[in-house]
Amino acid sequence: MDIQNERRRLLDGEGGDEDPTGLMSEQDAYLSKVKNKKLYLATFVSVLGPMSFGFVLGYSSPVIPELTTIDDPRLQLNDVQASWFGSIVTVGAAAGGLLGGWMVEKIGRKLSLMFCSLPFVFGFTMIIAAQNVWMLYVGRTLTGLASGVTSLVVPGLFVDWRWLAICASIPPTLLMVCMCFMPETPRFLLSQGKRREAEEALRFLRGPDAPVEWECARIEDACDEQGSSFQLSDLKDPGVYKPLMIGVMLMFFQQMTGINAIMFYAETIFEQAHFKESDLASVIVGLIQVVFTGVAAVIMDKAGRKVLLIISGVAMAISTTAFGVYFYLMSKLHSTTSLSLSMLDMQSTSAEEPHPELAWLALASMAVFIMGFALGWGPIPWLVMSEIFPVKVRGFASAVCVLTNWSMAFVVTKTFQDMMNLLTSAGTFWLFASMCIVNVIFTIAFIPETKGKTLEQIEAMFRGTSGP
Repeated sequence: MDIQNERRRLLDGEGGDEDPTGLMSEQDAYLSKVKNKKLYLATFVSVLGPMSFGFVLGYSSPVIPELTTIDDPRLQLNDVQASWFGSIVTVGAAAGGLLGGWMVEKIGRKLSLMFCSLPFVFGFTMIIAAQNVWMLYVGRTLTGLASGVTSLVVPGLFVDWRWLAICASIPPTLLMVCMCFMPETPRFLLSQGKRREAEEALRFLRGPDAPVEWECARIEDACDEQGSSFQLSDLKDPGVYKPLMIGVMLMFFQQMTGINAIMFYAETIFEQAHFKESDLASVIVGLIQVVFTGVAAVIMDKAGRKVLLIISGVAMAISTTAFGVYFYLMSKLHSTTSLSLSMLDMQSTSAEEPHPELAWLALASMAVFIMGFALGWGPIPWLVMSEIFPVKVRGFASAVCVLTNWSMAFVVTKTFQDMMNLLTSAGTFWLFASMCIVNVIFTIAFIPETKGKTLEQIEAMFRGTSGP
């Protein structure tokens, strides 16, 4: 009872007589005292998780071409093995997404990030020391497992595949070491009844002068408002099942654009497109993704989520159509629908030289695709997912969406090479273009605009009632 009274005093008594805005003036006064460089350190350490995640996703692009031509017969990959090497990481990630939800609830985000760094390091160690194809598979699965946990909790140029794996193991190693010196999240500590430890964690992040008792009271008050836990009967509520279906479909369409297949096999695609500097082109594509993801973060709240999803879908539809046209023209020029390297070896030297204007069409198409994805269908499904789910079902719904995302990623990446063989390269990209058109239609018809809306207004919108 004393704790409850103290919380109410901290929430209601700070500066209430000085400013009629109440909590806002308290918050401004609190933020004015938050001056601590350790907060930047904590942010840097946390970012090592997504950085490790990115290394895993991009690792197969430069490595698969090398492993398909490596001299060691124990490690040489055929087409089927290469497709497994590229896609098996998503199987681990799907399991990691489910495991991550449980770990965050049971042991907190700090230990979850520390533990997920272990399969990152062990997985890349397995790849570095690989003596056969199965060791490569196990290494990829372990790094995928860690990636799945990271995705829920939070390019290599002129380097051979073993050294690239060594480089990729550096961020998770730093993450594990640095996280030892970071505090657990105050919210988790308060949920475990550890108020003193929560205040110490806040002092670490906010500085010694910040009135951390006030923020602790705010966090506890927010936790109380979350209400009861999720039950299956809640799925009958339109305020639950409608946003859940939208979240699942967003993840489905995100993967059906072909993004993971294209990123996993970017260098292979450029090689099949006869682009001479395929490794350099892959790096350029990665830089474009970084830049336009930053642009999306800046304009998202001004342009709106729905508008950016539509623009993104249209850009990807146009670029994948153009890429399909490129492959179609190349197949006509070479009088074949197959662009395999074995067939290119039998052609004349003049036939092997790509037409410069067509080679740049391949790079331009890929660049526009990545640009469009980074502006909308890359970050926004995850943002919308965090905005539309009611608090009490957020853990369950997020786990379902993560599982959907990685399951579809496995299906697309595993079958990508088979689609290239069955439908031809042009047909595969035209299939992705058609899925981009469908996701634009889905966005227009079903995705609500969440910009500037509170969670209560969004829930009321799904239930068909008037919100506050």
